[in-house]
Amino acid sequence: MSLNKFQIAQRISRELRDGDYVNLGIGIPTLVANYIPKNINVVLQSENGLLGMGPFPKLSEVDPDLINAGKQTITTLEGSVLFDSAESFSMIRGGHVNMTILGAMEVSENGDIANWKIPGKMVKGMGGAMDLVSSSDNIIVAMMHTNKKGDSKLLKKCQLPITGKKCIKKIFTNLAVLEVTEKGFLLTEKAEGVSVEEIIQKTEGKIEISKALKDI
Repeated sequence: MSLNKFQIAQRISRELRDGDYVNLGIGIPTLVANYIPKNINVVLQSENGLLGMGPFPKLSEVDPDLINAGKQTITTLEGSVLFDSAESFSMIRGGHVNMTILGAMEVSENGDIANWKIPGKMVKGMGGAMDLVSSSDNIIVAMMHTNKKGDSKLLKKCQLPITGKKCIKKIFTNLAVLEVTEKGFLLTEKAEGVSVEEIIQKTEGKIEISKALKDI
């Protein structure tokens, strides 16, 4: 059975390490804030100018002036800091973020990512995408394995405008966890009840199966 977006975020939370500074991109990545393991301390950074982001607020806690980069209402933790976006991007460009978790429309077998524009559709701009893909050595993606038509989003080569080249290390989808290696995608975990054959069929790019493959 495939995972839903909350289960994907919960699995990604197990990648976090104590003391990490982490940027959460728009979409599924923002949900990771709700699943931070209690035995570790991580600092969530938002490029619109926040360090120390907490989980999403309950209805009674909503402050419309307190939002993340995706304009979702959020909470702050004790000791959090607010600042302008110029200072926020200085942190990102300066390499002070340990992990970046992004959504994506496509990822290629060599680690290229396309996540900012679909030609012909109106977009407000690049946002922080190009800065974020060069923000750390640990950039991972959270996304659905296929698009709404059922076509693979894990490709031999990205068809949409590229955000960054050879920058993605790991991909978490509703079907599987895959690492990007010199040989292409490496399937390391799969959703319980999902067959290896289905994952292969829904992955256009080159894929190998780990000898230590396990269920998520």
